[in-house]
Amino acid sequence: MATTISKGVGLRSERGPVLAAVMLSTGLVALDSTIIATAVPSIVSDLGGFSQFPWLFSIYLLTQAVTVPLYGKFADIAGRKPVILLGITAFLIGSVLCGFAWSMPALIAFRAVQGIGAGAVQPISMTMIGDLYTVEERARVQGYVASVWGVASVLGPTLGGVFSEYVSWRWIFFINLPLGAIAMWMIARRFKENVTPGSHRIDYTGAALLISGSSLLILGLLEGGVAWGWTSVPSVVIFVAGIVLLVVFVLVERRAAEPVLPLWVFRNRTLTGGNLVAVGVGALLIGLSSYIPTYVQGVLGTGALVAGFALAALTIGWPIAAALSGRVYMRIGFRDTALIGSLLIVAGAVLCGLLAQDAMVWQVAAACFVVGAGLGLSSSPTVVAVQSVVGWERRGVVTATNMFCRSIGSAVGAAVLGAISNATLADRFAHPPAGVAGHLPKSVDATSLVLGGQGSAVRDSAVGVFVRRALYDAAHHTFLALVVVAVLSVGALLLMPRRTEQLSFD
Repeated sequence: MATTISKGVGLRSERGPVLAAVMLSTGLVALDSTIIATAVPSIVSDLGGFSQFPWLFSIYLLTQAVTVPLYGKFADIAGRKPVILLGITAFLIGSVLCGFAWSMPALIAFRAVQGIGAGAVQPISMTMIGDLYTVEERARVQGYVASVWGVASVLGPTLGGVFSEYVSWRWIFFINLPLGAIAMWMIARRFKENVTPGSHRIDYTGAALLISGSSLLILGLLEGGVAWGWTSVPSVVIFVAGIVLLVVFVLVERRAAEPVLPLWVFRNRTLTGGNLVAVGVGALLIGLSSYIPTYVQGVLGTGALVAGFALAALTIGWPIAAALSGRVYMRIGFRDTALIGSLLIVAGAVLCGLLAQDAMVWQVAAACFVVGAGLGLSSSPTVVAVQSVVGWERRGVVTATNMFCRSIGSAVGAAVLGAISNATLADRFAHPPAGVAGHLPKSVDATSLVLGGQGSAVRDSAVGVFVRRALYDAAHHTFLALVVVAVLSVGALLLMPRRTEQLSFD
């Protein structure tokens, strides 16, 4: 099948508006991953269902992750434009439904619809960038798009709090409509591609097995140790069923005429190394975005805004390094450029691990900046490398697979780091000093004493000091775990060859 991007004279001048639309749509998806966090109290007071609210986050991540490979395959068959427009449409429909939700179960179900739409945006956005920009330009542009996620991690909770306090929590969903409409209009008008139609067979069996198996595994990782114990019957059943379904999926894909996730993406060293690096990137991002604000607020005693600024240093380092990486990898290659970035990530993670209980905020920001610079030098070249080894007709699949691996990394990272943090807090609260034991809440909810802004009197009390120390130990252990992830990412990069060559499918 011959499928190419239209080479019209005006195409180059259209790239700016298309990039703006891609960043806008990516921003919507990224914001909805975080904006709901500070709105939870308002939502619960309105709809009830406090015990169910973690599903507002889990279901969104779950449906987003499992649909990514499907969208990548469809983009290679039908073209990028219809797939991303479909995804944005589904996301906006989910947003409207969320805004009108009448109960917590209804809101959870509508968040699933949002996630289904969001699953198209990130991989297809990256694929469109691969279509429109040269190899030299892609790293810089992908750095811009990646920085959107970092900015969203800072703006999201702030906007959620503003809407909840001064308007209504429902507007955190309604605000998506005009912005999403603008993005769709710009893509529909400015992005041009010429897709040669052909006959295709959709691998429905493979798609169903992939969605079912991945959903169960991600569900088990997200809810294990939270909704049920890791060794409990529900946990064991979910993991075993997920593994069985994925094994059957592999068997089906080996015989499928047009597999939804072709197995050759895991047989090439460039693709395998790039996908493993994506797993590490996902874990690092979820770890820093989750525990840096907790550490800065709970341990150092700052407000949410200052904590957000400390994390924002990561989003400054990433696009700067990504913009420079294009020049570097054209000289020394994708792998060696990414290797320099990975070593920076290790250094930044070590700096996070060395943060003391009385560290300065600028030290936290500096560590985040180093990690961000490392991500810019490692993530962008590996994505470009993955895209460069295949032609247009397979670029959607390999890009979506890479994004899928990043989602898996986030899910695994959230589960493992959460388990480390919770285990540390549980151990500290189980063995408090004698003068604190009688005044300490009976669960890790005691952390609210230093996270809820009760004032210096509470924070400086014996209980407050003990809780701050426990919270520091939990954050410190998660930062040490991120050092391990960073080192493993270096090993994954070494799987990639120093020089990449385009795969032949003749």
